[in-house]
Amino acid sequence: MSSPPEEDIRRTLARYCMLCDDGRFDDLAELFAEQATFRVKGRSIEGRGAIRELMAKSFGPDQRGKHLSVNPLIKVDGWGGTAKAWSDYVFVDHSGAITDQGRYHDELEREGDKIWRLTVREVVFQGDDPVATQPPPA
Repeated sequence: MSSPPEEDIRRTLARYCMLCDDGRFDDLAELFAEQATFRVKGRSIEGRGAIRELMAKSFGPDQRGKHLSVNPLIKVDGWGGTAKAWSDYVFVDHSGAITDQGRYHDELEREGDKIWRLTVREVVFQGDDPVATQPPPA
């Protein structure tokens, strides 16, 4: 018996935080589709390899902390094998200070290997509006 798609998607979202915090950037990159887009701070990074490089550069050992992602709202298109998800997050640095907060706007696709991968992740910081993705439904 397989898990409901929402549970598999929650697992992908949780693994993103843990793998990033642990510095496991090769495994982190595998959560993204080959041609995925990652949008953050006005930049748009295209492709799994480029996303991996950005994350490794941005989260060296001294920049790591804890990503806490909560309250995922997930909308699945079961026929198309696609989904959208919105989840709030905070980032806690080594000292315990919250240095970032906002919302992840995600688009996912269930690939041939039955794994849900991010095709788009836009990081929307607290007080900002999304640039390329839609806000969560009311």
